[in-house]
Amino acid sequence: MKTFELNASRKPSSKKMTTDRLDLDKPLWDQSTFLGRWRHFAWVTDFRTCVASEKELYAAKNLCEDYRLGKESAGTTREQIIYAKKLYESAFHPDTGELQNVFGRMSFQVPGGMAVTGAMLQFYRTTTAVVFWQWVNQSFNALVNYTNRNANSPVTTAQLGTAYVSATAAAMLTAIGCKTFWEKRANPLMARYVPFAAVAAANCANIPLMRQNEIRSGIELSDENGNKLTRSKIAAVKGISQVIISRIVMCAPGMLILPPIMEKLETYPWMQKIKALHAPMQVMMVGCFLTFMVPTACALFPQRCSIAVSTLQQWEPENYEILKKNCPKGKIPEYLYFNKGL
Repeated sequence: MKTFELNASRKPSSKKMTTDRLDLDKPLWDQSTFLGRWRHFAWVTDFRTCVASEKELYAAKNLCEDYRLGKESAGTTREQIIYAKKLYESAFHPDTGELQNVFGRMSFQVPGGMAVTGAMLQFYRTTTAVVFWQWVNQSFNALVNYTNRNANSPVTTAQLGTAYVSATAAAMLTAIGCKTFWEKRANPLMARYVPFAAVAAANCANIPLMRQNEIRSGIELSDENGNKLTRSKIAAVKGISQVIISRIVMCAPGMLILPPIMEKLETYPWMQKIKALHAPMQVMMVGCFLTFMVPTACALFPQRCSIAVSTLQQWEPENYEILKKNCPKGKIPEYLYFNKGL
């Protein structure tokens, strides 16, 4: 792991880069294409960044800030700047600039998600195990949802509690209902799909409730230069809907493909002799899926989501009027942008 030394006597770089200078406020890859977004999220959600110390992370943040001002130390290389940008974007919230809890970062989705999902897939036979692991999963999801929310719409403690309890209840009720129904009317393989049904149902409850203020009050919209011009409830619904789809897609391959694989493997005598290794095997296989699916799910939709001004004009005239007042000389852009969250 690379490190950055903080230097109180840091001097501006003697190299005056012009066209070769990086814009740290923009991704390194084109975000208008799926491949460009995938490369960006594979880079920024790299789980290896989770082991970076707090000192390293703040040093990376300071280097990025100095670089923006052209005050980085002489001899700072392009590679160091890119790595500092990677650490900063993996660990600090894009809206507030605050250091995120390591367990809630998207870069922790692979190690955290593989452990919880692997356990849910392995321990599905008893109602007690199903309920316990759904509770663990929703606790983890609540932390991830809060950490990656749009921070311009604050959430109260009461709202957080309501979202957590509602999502956990939705997951448990769905899991118990599916388990009871499928055990009586379907083949044993269907019981292995109980965790996915519960996770999908919980995501549909957890994320909107966690971000309910965005739906109630609207989400801030900016022009292409980042100037905040108005708010929109429709934009909030659009962004949250895309996040729900992304989260379900993220876990779907591992939770849908692994059950029939394990169902088949467990029929072999050699697998029956190593039952203690079934859970670790599922955890590792889920990890393989998530390594690819985390950037894939994040890349489905642009992080900087857009909404047509004509939509505001038609469905939110009051916010459209605010937009007209805030636009200099009446130059209203065709599209406005917002951070949809992850």
